[in-house]
Amino acid sequence: MSFSRRFFAPVVLPADPDCSVLRDAVVDVGPEGRITYCGEAAAAPPIPDDVPRSHMSGILAPGLVNTHAHSPMTLLRGLGGDLPLMTWLQEAIWPAEARMRPQDAHAGMLLGCVEMLRYGVTTSAEMYAHAEEVADAALRAGSRVLIAPAYFDRPGGDWRGDLAAIGKWIDTDGLRFGPGERIELCYGPHSAYTLPPEALHATAEESARRGALVHIHVAESLAEDVAQRERHGSVPQLLKTSGLLDGRLLAAHAVHLSDSDIQLFAESGAGVAHCPGSNAKLASGTASLHELRAASVAVGIGTDGPASNDDLDLWEEARLAMMFCRLSTADPLALTAEDAFLMATSGGAAALGRTDIGELRPGTWADMIHVSVDGPHFAAGLDVADGHLLANLMWAAGSRAVTDVWVAGEAVVVNGETVRVDRIAAQRAAADATAHIV
Repeated sequence: MSFSRRFFAPVVLPADPDCSVLRDAVVDVGPEGRITYCGEAAAAPPIPDDVPRSHMSGILAPGLVNTHAHSPMTLLRGLGGDLPLMTWLQEAIWPAEARMRPQDAHAGMLLGCVEMLRYGVTTSAEMYAHAEEVADAALRAGSRVLIAPAYFDRPGGDWRGDLAAIGKWIDTDGLRFGPGERIELCYGPHSAYTLPPEALHATAEESARRGALVHIHVAESLAEDVAQRERHGSVPQLLKTSGLLDGRLLAAHAVHLSDSDIQLFAESGAGVAHCPGSNAKLASGTASLHELRAASVAVGIGTDGPASNDDLDLWEEARLAMMFCRLSTADPLALTAEDAFLMATSGGAAALGRTDIGELRPGTWADMIHVSVDGPHFAAGLDVADGHLLANLMWAAGSRAVTDVWVAGEAVVVNGETVRVDRIAAQRAAADATAHIV
């Protein structure tokens, strides 16, 4: 067995199904950037003397998985901030995005990657235009992204051409590519209300041919849901008749679902991206998270775009998910800290149909974060019960405690700052792009 580095930590959270808390533990990373061992130090395999060793003082955990984002919208923060969803989209966001140039999208995505990496988010599922620039920005920052180029049926749009372009890109570069397979290409039909059924059928055929994920907004607002139910029974029912539920599917938001809709998702294996902050800000509603989880639907957490949230902090979304789920059920155990931690890591990976991220175990990519315990959020230290430690992590610490981040074993954040991107320069470039658009 070959090694590139051994990490020691007083606590390692592998994000396995039992939400184990490993004490005095080791994570070994191989030369390709994948984990070769994760477990107690006493049981770790011997390694040569020349293998580098890193002794961490806090908690090692998998990088967080943001299952739904439009990160180039860092340029549009605050735009139309007090409008309902459809008014916000039609009068503020879509006109601004029409003025966005490819280089603007690159600047917005680069700043979004910087923000997420500093918060410990190593993977994001992005739906946006200018997808090649989005991919290039992610590679520059060292992030892992699943990119779904968005397409619509509206004036100036060409969904058939956009659909064909995605297939050509996958056929040329592969479904996953880049160092550490950082880029995965997906299909991004925006929604059932912006595309005809014909487009959804065509997407189902093209994505199935390539084994690609389809990333789509589903039943986000009440107005959308009422209209779709009148025409098709429901959005999930339309997805079923179009063939999209026969392949890999990620349903973003999924706020307005009936029991039968949830059952359709459960039977098909579709994943859901739960976006509590955006849903609340835009008054879209509160998703039936408890019912989705009870039906064994794979649910991850998403930030949505940083113009509808208005940040990319997945720890905050996890806290909101816990609070809203407890409020809606009147049950303080409806979503625990352990549950939220897994939703933000391995659960997010499952919603994306990925088994190679979101968990620290042999074979997964070494996408990891180091959480410092040198702060008031861990005043009790690490020598507390496992549940107490996870509660402090999810309720109190969050993004402010993330100090170091690795993607595919490569350090991308050290002591709280990105090492591949100059954060100040990225902020200035984003400001220039925003001035052009807004």
